[in-house]
Amino acid sequence: METRNGIIGVGEKFPAFSKSATVSIEKGNEFDTITNEDHIEEGQWMVMFWYPKDFTFVCPTEIAEFNKNYSEFRDRDAVLYGASTDTEFVHLAWRNDHDDLRGLKFPLIADTSKSLGEALGILEANEKIAYRATFIVDPQGIIRWVSVYDLSVGRNVEEVLRVLDALQTDELCPCNWEKGEATLS
Repeated sequence: METRNGIIGVGEKFPAFSKSATVSIEKGNEFDTITNEDHIEEGQWMVMFWYPKDFTFVCPTEIAEFNKNYSEFRDRDAVLYGASTDTEFVHLAWRNDHDDLRGLKFPLIADTSKSLGEALGILEANEKIAYRATFIVDPQGIIRWVSVYDLSVGRNVEEVLRVLDALQTDELCPCNWEKGEATLS
């Protein structure tokens, strides 16, 4: 993976990766390996959201909200991944420790080498932790939407779903468009 000077953009191929992750206990194992090819092989969209650190304050509010909307992503034929630069073991400890995170239905990817965060251009300069970045990637592996927030501001999961809906129409969607409304084409 190459290091970037800026954030990877719309229309670019999502970088290749193979990372350890803490996965849903429903799978029968606490850890698995996630790659950039997994969603492509399944013909699915990928939504990957990055957060700064485990055992912090804003992060669990976002992760819990993504989890609450997990079925909405699945209904849209999208795989959902959370990611940070913490280890898979720290992810597991946090999930086991935090009431809102015990029942997570999606993997938390461990980018301990920070190579994927660097390739995406989303690492904060001083601590080298991830900004709150969200990527929507189509079934061919092309980035279709990127959103990056400062460390202190949580994102809006409903907006991520709205944008995913709009992208999946393959049509022109006006400002504030919601699923079920008329498109412009």
